[in-house]
Amino acid sequence: MLRRALLAVAASEQIRRVVTATPATRAVVDRYVAGDSISDAVRVARSLRAAGLLVTLDYLGEDATDSRLAADTATQYVQLLGKLAAEGLTEGGAVEVSVKPTAVGLLLDERMASDHIERIAIAAREAGTTVTVDAEDHKTTDAGLRIATALRSRLPFVGSVVQASLRRTEADVRELAAPGVRVRLCKGAYAEPVSEAFPGRHDVDKSFARCLRILMSGPGYPMIATHDPRLIEITRSLGLHRPQDSFEHQMLYGVRPAEQRRLAETGAQVRVYVPYGSDWYGYLVRRLAERPANLAFFLRSLWSVS
Repeated sequence: MLRRALLAVAASEQIRRVVTATPATRAVVDRYVAGDSISDAVRVARSLRAAGLLVTLDYLGEDATDSRLAADTATQYVQLLGKLAAEGLTEGGAVEVSVKPTAVGLLLDERMASDHIERIAIAAREAGTTVTVDAEDHKTTDAGLRIATALRSRLPFVGSVVQASLRRTEADVRELAAPGVRVRLCKGAYAEPVSEAFPGRHDVDKSFARCLRILMSGPGYPMIATHDPRLIEITRSLGLHRPQDSFEHQMLYGVRPAEQRRLAETGAQVRVYVPYGSDWYGYLVRRLAERPANLAFFLRSLWSVS
């Protein structure tokens, strides 16, 4: 109930205006969002790399209904990749980018979104790094997977994201677990109908564990995105049978940073998902909806800076 209420808040323009106008909110947001600009994103990426962590950068924004905005978002990614390469941060895919299809026009036209993501992927190739096509709500899943799969025929480093909360994901994972394919497995953070998604946290966790085992026993490149200690330990256990550079853990910027560093110090590959940009409201609320503990932490943080 709390999760659904929070996700409803994410869609409320009135609540968005109140929250984003509160001065104390910005100080808390800065713990989870790199900043508004490319220079902010590069600064945080450089700091995380110095700590031995890998990075994926996400320019915040989604559901673009203006073709110019979609094109501007693609341009932002191309400029970001150029700056990262100039700073020497992209070598070997150490810092890559994640792209939401709706941010680059999927709601307008699938071909438009595919063309923009291809433009970003070509810039990534020139920079020596990779691109991951993010997952959004279930209505965009087929299109997002189609775009990434089609691009992989020419740009094999393009990764896909699947969400364990969706009932379809185990079947999707079996198809994606192919040689060299980069697949990020996460739990999912969207309000979905019961016909499409598991309603209970326990069922989502079981789905995650099933999908995790498929990916870790396959020939692809699993990217396991979770902060759940149990699932991290299962990943570590399954990883004993693979080279350490054949999979990675992924965690969110600002969430369990000490654990991120601890894992990296054991020799594990750990990538931090770092959002940047001014359109941070929806991202923040979905993070709070994932776990009640996140909300409690946010409220304590807000109180401490107010």
